[in-house]
Amino acid sequence: MKLTTIFVLLIFLLGCEKSTMNGMNNTNIPPVKTKQLTYLALGDSYTIGEAVSQDQSFPYQLSAGLSKQGLNVAVPEIIAKTGWTTDELQAAIKAEGLSAKFDFVTLLIGVNNQYRGYPIDTYRTEFRELLQTAISFAGGDKTHVFVVSIPDWGATPFGKQSGRDLGATSSEIDAFNAVGKEEALDAGASFTDITPGSRDASANPLLVASDGLHPSGNMYKNWANNLIPVVISSFK
Repeated sequence: MKLTTIFVLLIFLLGCEKSTMNGMNNTNIPPVKTKQLTYLALGDSYTIGEAVSQDQSFPYQLSAGLSKQGLNVAVPEIIAKTGWTTDELQAAIKAEGLSAKFDFVTLLIGVNNQYRGYPIDTYRTEFRELLQTAISFAGGDKTHVFVVSIPDWGATPFGKQSGRDLGATSSEIDAFNAVGKEEALDAGASFTDITPGSRDASANPLLVASDGLHPSGNMYKNWANNLIPVVISSFK
């Protein structure tokens, strides 16, 4: 009789344990959320996406593309305006009084320096200072600063109608980009060269926005696609 009672109790206790374990397995445990990365984009008209909708600008397409690849990226913070040169971007950053740190930063600036005929030596000095500012915004992490080259506006309908020597324009843009690349790499930042692709606009109108000067969403998508693997690699 005693043995029978003990056997029944054991079955009862085992049943309770199994029920408890099943209950734990069925508990609605919230999924683990990945950290949302913050992103600061510094630049000029090419960064705000002049003549295209905001979601077609390269920072927004970059953010969306990275999110699709598994990096949870917040809506970009943007400090940029059409027509800005390096010194104007510097002044705007100071006026903004931004003190936040970001997980990564992009920097694309210099086309208006070239267009206005500003000295390339001045560009080097101011670009170097902007790079240090970008690194500071990235919390001191040089590998999370991504410089984008200046596109060749001479390949656009506006460029062709400008009356400028387009060969000289391309050479000057190449020279500015050589400075940007040298300074970026010396600082330990990344440099992505989108300039050759920008010259495809000469034969492909789908790469130009409705204003005949700025990139279309299609071209910005190409820029974002070039940047996506570089940014992902920096977070591994």
